[in-house]
Amino acid sequence: MRTVARLRVGLALTFALLAPLSAQAGTETLKRSVSNLLFAPLDLVLSPVVAGKTVVNNLQNIEDTTAVRVAYTAPGFVWLTGLNAGASVLRALTGALELVPGIVLLALPESEMSPLFDPAIRGDALVDAETPVMPVRFGVDYATPPS
Repeated sequence: MRTVARLRVGLALTFALLAPLSAQAGTETLKRSVSNLLFAPLDLVLSPVVAGKTVVNNLQNIEDTTAVRVAYTAPGFVWLTGLNAGASVLRALTGALELVPGIVLLALPESEMSPLFDPAIRGDALVDAETPVMPVRFGVDYATPPS
């Protein structure tokens, strides 16, 4: 009786893990996971650079008064640096969370998992190169919506 119960639990867990998968290449999740794990620390280090670039871009493209532009610069830089640093930590965590499913999906070549944290994929980045091995993206601007 316990064997049947264990079998049912095992099947339920298997279906729960495989249900959200969509049909695509099975290596993409692992590539994304490794890329997130490798490049999230660079996002963290480059957070002040990305924040400075975003502040300068906003000062040039947003029609505000001079007083607002002056008052925005320092707090905006601090806020954006913290936001980008926090998002880079989330990127590392999602890379770790996607690692095991990425390895499991290697055995299922027609399966793929949706990204857990897609701003690292969609956002503008200082370095953005698509290589055959994995995507190389770091210095991601998490504050600006993708264009």
